[in-house]
Amino acid sequence: MKKILTTVLTLCVAFTAAAQTPEQPAEEKKTEGYVFTDVKVLPTTPVKNQHRSGTCWCYSTLTFLEGEILRAGGKEMHLSEMFIVRHSFMDKAVKYVRLHGELNFAEGGAAHDVTEGIKAHGIVPYEVYPGFNYGTDKPDFHELSAVLKGYLDAVIAAGDKTGLPLSTAWQRGFNAILDEYFGELPETFTYEGKEYTPESFAASLPIRMDDYVDISSFTHHPFYTQFIMEVPDNWMWGTVYNVPLEDMMAIVDNALENGYPLAWGTDVSEKGFSRTKAIGIVPEADLDGMNGTESARWGKLTEAEKEAALYKFDKPGKEKQITQQMRQEAFDNYLTTDDHGMVIVGTAVDQAGNKYFKVQNSWDALPPYDGYWYFSRPFVEFKTISLMVNKNAIPKDIRKKLGL
Repeated sequence: MKKILTTVLTLCVAFTAAAQTPEQPAEEKKTEGYVFTDVKVLPTTPVKNQHRSGTCWCYSTLTFLEGEILRAGGKEMHLSEMFIVRHSFMDKAVKYVRLHGELNFAEGGAAHDVTEGIKAHGIVPYEVYPGFNYGTDKPDFHELSAVLKGYLDAVIAAGDKTGLPLSTAWQRGFNAILDEYFGELPETFTYEGKEYTPESFAASLPIRMDDYVDISSFTHHPFYTQFIMEVPDNWMWGTVYNVPLEDMMAIVDNALENGYPLAWGTDVSEKGFSRTKAIGIVPEADLDGMNGTESARWGKLTEAEKEAALYKFDKPGKEKQITQQMRQEAFDNYLTTDDHGMVIVGTAVDQAGNKYFKVQNSWDALPPYDGYWYFSRPFVEFKTISLMVNKNAIPKDIRKKLGL
């Protein structure tokens, strides 16, 4: 009897399990997520870590230039971010005081701050000037920024209040603060057995700063002209070449196809930007692909529920078709802001065949892709503020229209 009962129970359990399998609740099934396959990835230097500093503009642009050095046949090297940042603070301070504080004095900047900084001051390797003279081995500006701005505001306030000329000491005083936080700047140094100045080292590199231009795409200025990009971090009032959206993307495609990386200024405040998934997308409900029941169910969802469904990042889905007007309206209404700088180093596809750009970030070599991110083509079309690229990577017909 015991043997019979055991057999019956075994059959019941097996039958029950088999009967339940097709009816497994959806939430118990594992989702596939995003699976990326790299199509083309350009040589680049290791992922860096900007840590607690708003210096992505410098980290990304120097990584971009390091990639350009590799492309030009040079050796792999790590250029000093803090050498540029420290000079940038000084140059920005002079302008801030001249404008009575009516300038954005902060940690942020733009790609041209780096190329113009190298033109004006040269550059040095990281090992010559790490720039951490305040007790850490990574950037940490929580105190530094407050101290620098406080000093400058005091100088401006004293001049405005008294009406007397500014002292001849304020710039020396500011430079002394920079020395204490970053370390004194090297006038000469030895690198791989040769002696250099920052200027001569810059001249020894197989790239030239005059070859790099900024590209953007907005309609509030004429196409194929230059304009000053109206974002707070553009303290230098640097200009960009303005082209239609399709030309901007043609420049990106042509650059990558021919082995040129791009420094990318973009907006990472979007809901489609996931720090944990390391992806950026611009999702849209696929109403055309829904059957009648699904469409009816979608229509009954609240806006919050629709948004939650769109930004689950559980699998590839339909994305918006980006237009020039969408770009402009988002920029005009502060929906596209100048938040972050990275480097576009390659292309990829997901398991559904959708196209992405592989992007190198400066937030350390973190999972899931060791410091690299994947941004969909619509995201780059929609949220690009500006791109820095070697002018020789621009298609000839576009270059001609720009007068390059």
